[in-house]
Amino acid sequence: MSYLILVRHGQSIWNLEKKFTGWVDVDLTENGRSEAKKAGQLIKQENIEINLYYSSFQLRAKNTLKIIQEELKDFKEVKNVWEFNERHYGTLTGLNKDEMKKKLGEEKVHQFRRSWDLRPDPLDKKNPYHPLNIETYKKIPLEKIPDTESLKDTYERVIKFYSKEIEQKSSENILISAHGNSIRALCKYLFNLNNNEISKLEIPTGNPLLIKLENGKISNCKYLDQERAKDLLVF
Repeated sequence: MSYLILVRHGQSIWNLEKKFTGWVDVDLTENGRSEAKKAGQLIKQENIEINLYYSSFQLRAKNTLKIIQEELKDFKEVKNVWEFNERHYGTLTGLNKDEMKKKLGEEKVHQFRRSWDLRPDPLDKKNPYHPLNIETYKKIPLEKIPDTESLKDTYERVIKFYSKEIEQKSSENILISAHGNSIRALCKYLFNLNNNEISKLEIPTGNPLLIKLENGKISNCKYLDQERAKDLLVF
């Protein structure tokens, strides 16, 4: 028996401002730090020893995990994985979601956010929000850096890494700090969700999803903060 814990980072500055964030490297709000602190406390109550920690390259995920580790008083080395980054939103990056709903219509914005294989237009490589112009991503091979992504694109990079580097570690308790769409991709894979189901899956910020594995198969799962839990569409 082992455990996989998935945590979407706490509320970020651009979450609060309702902006499409994607690969822009913004930090947590004070509320986001509080969510991360509570996440650590809830994980601690489960009395599970975490063997391996993973985070995306992005500050909001890394700082969420740092706060969780402080609560657990467990400072094992964290493996930062760019494949667990948030989905790249192309030309939507930095735009306000409510304003875009007024401009494009609510249905079109929902399609951009939740459809399986629809990509927004690519972001100009000279744009300061493009990952090529953000110091955080200088170590990522240029050919791996996207201009835009669909959820399908995000799924393919997330699951390629997960299946190669994590899935076989079936005896280890693992915690992954990542993002709404990278965790959505993992849930699609782990729970065998179809393309329609994945579009309905909401991932709350700073709320650990505890997945119990037996012989590599999921036997149970739950959000640790039940007051902020979302429908998992499974179990």
